[in-house]
Amino acid sequence: MRRIDHLMSPFKPESELSQLNQKGFKKTFKVSNEMFRLLELSVEYSELTNGSFDVTFSSLGYLYDFKKGLKPSQKEIEHLTSSIDYQSIVLMPETNSVKFKNKNTRIDLGGIAKGHAVDQCIEILKSAGIKNAFVNAGGDSRVIGKKNDRLWYIGIRDPRDKSKLIVNLPLEEVAISTSGDYERFFIKDNVRYHHILDPKTGDSARDSQSVTVLASNSTDADALSTSVFVLGPEKGLALINSIPDVSAIIIDKAGKMSFSDDLVPAN
Repeated sequence: MRRIDHLMSPFKPESELSQLNQKGFKKTFKVSNEMFRLLELSVEYSELTNGSFDVTFSSLGYLYDFKKGLKPSQKEIEHLTSSIDYQSIVLMPETNSVKFKNKNTRIDLGGIAKGHAVDQCIEILKSAGIKNAFVNAGGDSRVIGKKNDRLWYIGIRDPRDKSKLIVNLPLEEVAISTSGDYERFFIKDNVRYHHILDPKTGDSARDSQSVTVLASNSTDADALSTSVFVLGPEKGLALINSIPDVSAIIIDKAGKMSFSDDLVPAN
């Protein structure tokens, strides 16, 4: 996890991602195989979601500071939202190189890299002969095997009360990712600003409070939970229901819970 953070953190000036953001418009930038594969996958998710998943959200998103409660001005939003466009990323697989078409393009892999890190941890454990394990990185988790011959249980917290669980899921051999508006946020003039931005508006997506996705691996679960949060409950569930072996639980802006077609809530 430290290795991947050192490679893909937008907050470390020496990281490969930061170097790409600094130099990607000025010249073709060669990246590692790992970075290139994740960028390819990110673009695939952008195409699948019609741009609702877009790692170039940072072209504007870097101006938000959720610790200090700062947001970009309306003028900055109007100027930079058009720079959020995954199609400005040019990928050259023959040389593992990347180029940006737009001078304002910045990439942030926060919606997919943590899931990738969890998957890499699971692979390390499996290669060491571990049969039963639970790896957690904040909102992204993956389980293999069982816990003392019983299923693993992972709870989904109430988005508005961290002391409460709204669902407790029995799980086995699955990845689970939750994207919520309650981890990195601030409230200003009675409006909640959080880190999951709608690429089309440059503002926080507000049709959901929480989205949980279950998939076979954490990389997909991570990207899909972000995508569905931006899409909103109706379009988000339609997307999940179109993908085999993927499930979702959504809590909308009013606190109503919805499930993908394959999940039947207990009475």
